[in-house]
Amino acid sequence: MEGVSVRKIKKICVFCGANSGKDVAFVNAAFHLGEVLGKRKIDLVYGGGKLGLMGCVSTAVAQHERQVLGIIPSAFTVNNLVGETCGKEIKVATMQERLVMMMELSDAFFALPGGFGTLEELFQMISWAQLSIHNKPIGVLNINGFFNGLLSFVDHAVKQEFITPRARKILISATTADELVDKLQAFRFEPDPALSKLKWSPSSFQKEKLDLTLRL
Repeated sequence: MEGVSVRKIKKICVFCGANSGKDVAFVNAAFHLGEVLGKRKIDLVYGGGKLGLMGCVSTAVAQHERQVLGIIPSAFTVNNLVGETCGKEIKVATMQERLVMMMELSDAFFALPGGFGTLEELFQMISWAQLSIHNKPIGVLNINGFFNGLLSFVDHAVKQEFITPRARKILISATTADELVDKLQAFRFEPDPALSKLKWSPSSFQKEKLDLTLRL
């Protein structure tokens, strides 16, 4: 449409479970997402391996002849713990190094159903966007209402004035892959005037995240 800019997305980073979940709809949606990315000529960045929904998405993207990049901590590759990555693989030392590299190499972020790891990755990207460390769109694919409770909690936090209405706009949701990709492409980042003044150099950012990992 005239006057509306569309963000060019070449690589989407997908966060999702290393399990398949109870509902077969999760698996079907993961495979369908891979099909959608293939048809839209979008490459995949993900956490590596072939387990659960991660394996479903990566396999589907590769089958539709798009590039797949798995970024995986070396610890997970011992004894073939998570299976063989579908596509190119980059090994890193820590979980935080993995997430920083995902942020740097991706144009947008997409969360499917998953557990604590998926939620940690999702909210880390959201908090980094809030701090203006990046300005890339972030969305959840709300399959069969999986994220309803999470979205309600976020809205509750807005009502209780722990999350600003501006920051709430960072998290996008949709019920189909096509709709979510469309929303990510149409996303316009609205930085917080105060937080956007923070200066984040790549070297200091990497060091701070490494120090946090060591403290944990």
